[in-house]
Amino acid sequence: MGKNRSVPTLNDVAKAAGVSTATVSRCLNSPDQVIEATRQRVMQAVESLGYTPNFAAQVMAARRSFTIGAIIPTMDNAIFARGLQEFQNQLRESGYTLLVSSSAYDPEVEREQIRTLVARGADGLLLIGHARDAEIYEYLERHQVPSVVAWSYDPEAQRPSVGFSNADAMRELARSVISAGHRRIAMISGITQGNDRAQGRVVGVQQAMAEFGLEASALTLIETAYEIDKGAEAFRRLMALAPRPTVVMCGNDVLAAGALREARRLEIQVPEQVSVTGFDDIELAEIVSPALTTVHVPHREMGRKAACELTAMVEGKSEGRSICINIRVVNRHSLAKPPCQS
Repeated sequence: MGKNRSVPTLNDVAKAAGVSTATVSRCLNSPDQVIEATRQRVMQAVESLGYTPNFAAQVMAARRSFTIGAIIPTMDNAIFARGLQEFQNQLRESGYTLLVSSSAYDPEVEREQIRTLVARGADGLLLIGHARDAEIYEYLERHQVPSVVAWSYDPEAQRPSVGFSNADAMRELARSVISAGHRRIAMISGITQGNDRAQGRVVGVQQAMAEFGLEASALTLIETAYEIDKGAEAFRRLMALAPRPTVVMCGNDVLAAGALREARRLEIQVPEQVSVTGFDDIELAEIVSPALTTVHVPHREMGRKAACELTAMVEGKSEGRSICINIRVVNRHSLAKPPCQS
């Protein structure tokens, strides 16, 4: 057997680079405070020796783990990808590492993941939406773990949020739909139970209908999972109604893409025979045919601001602010006036 090699230490790096251990620490933790030539020499020594900083020692010294946890409902849906990428980029610039878990829209799984991340020393948590038991927030407060809610905005909630009002956003889109002349409105929504974002979007459509003198109870609603196949199935059911709705508003762009796919299979022209709208404005919204009229959510801005606010809370620089992100309706080609009815 070969001779065991010892693990390189901070002293080894300092000796190889010809600098003090304090200089090595600055290069690793605050590289902007070290001149370029010295930094390059130190990093070359780090690379050649294969040195890895002692994370446990850093945690003990700083009383922080420099990790942030994020629990998202699903990894199957692209709506979280943009925001989380920017969230991670901002954390990295601030010296934090991101740990991501997926709850599969199961509140019990989310509860377990929150406890696991806290047990592993997460300095703060990013949570999606407000709909969860108060006991969870009490648990986080007891363990002094700050949290920020994203993809939803509620200035009345005790928990700080960085996001937007889902009801207001969908109400704006529904106003455009009704202003175009639609009165027979259907909606394919995500499952609303335990999902305040989906709930808010349904409420937004109903509010717009009430504003225009339409009975909110006249909304034809199907709730289903956020999947293309589920969107297609729901659209097929709606097209079997008599009379058919003249517009199908979808809870997100994935459901809308499924609706468009099924419309092609049924040889129903969009928007000539029925209009379809989405929500989120992910890349899919532009490449489907016809391109979707939808609600643009600035996911990257939301992710960046959520990271800034959460790290400020972790570092004691903020008590937690709620930040509203502006959305806008994007008019493309899937929404038109309703067909003339005989």
